[in-house]
Amino acid sequence: MDERSRTAWEFTDDRGHLATAPRTPERVVAYIQAAAGLWDLGVRPVGFFGSFHDGENPDRTKAGSLPLGGAEGDGVPYLGAGSGLAVDDVLALRPDLVVALTYGGGQVYGIEPDLAKHLEEHVPAVVIDVGRGSSLAGVRERFAELGRTLGAAEEPGATAELARAKSELAAVAERAGSVRVLALSPGGPDSVHLARPAKWPDLSALTGLGVRAVEPPEGPGVNWSTGTWADAAELRPDVVLLDARANAAPRERYAHDPHWTSVADHATVLPWNPELAPSAAAHTAYLGAVAEALRGRT
Repeated sequence: MDERSRTAWEFTDDRGHLATAPRTPERVVAYIQAAAGLWDLGVRPVGFFGSFHDGENPDRTKAGSLPLGGAEGDGVPYLGAGSGLAVDDVLALRPDLVVALTYGGGQVYGIEPDLAKHLEEHVPAVVIDVGRGSSLAGVRERFAELGRTLGAAEEPGATAELARAKSELAAVAERAGSVRVLALSPGGPDSVHLARPAKWPDLSALTGLGVRAVEPPEGPGVNWSTGTWADAAELRPDVVLLDARANAAPRERYAHDPHWTSVADHATVLPWNPELAPSAAAHTAYLGAVAEALRGRT
């Protein structure tokens, strides 16, 4: 067997690792965000897993359009998350590719290091960087590149729809002028995590299109500034992007805080998924929702 036949498929990931296979992978297991993006590209994963923030059930917000496995067995099965993810459960699906994410440094996100190493001893793995320094467009294109090697691509017209959404948001943001947008993740009745826009690819994309994203106070915390609801109210947001993931504190835990009430009474509150599926379809919907919220404030 010559070298070409042994490596009919290959992809260099964001760690600089070359993943190879004797044929194009067809049975993909992926982290939930990656699985949602691959689904939008036309790749149906055979299974997906969550992170240490997730539990026994999949996070529907992070799943995007991915059909979740149910009693009828017609969805993509969830394999668990964090320490609850077992290598035998992954290998039982006979995957020929694992797709995961990293937030920098090459460490696989959401998987115990020993488990990640063990998986790579059995299955080729591709790891895409979605951390600081990554752009929304850059992450999307990396998944599009991966999808093309797997024989999949965005729906026809998806790229044109995304371009229209970007143009529309830029125009609305220009008219909105001083409308202030704050992204946050509720920590509970006494705490809230305020997002630093430059540290999140999706928020950086908004500022790049002219949206006035609110910068929280300086201090510890690379991606977030953790404070109180009084701190959030002091920033006087007109639009709030509210973390809708399952690990964010539910609204009933802080609903009666007077500072949150003052924010919610004044601002337009929009559900926000910080782990947005890396696809043109998901990004179009996200930019369109922000544009609609800004339009309502002008």
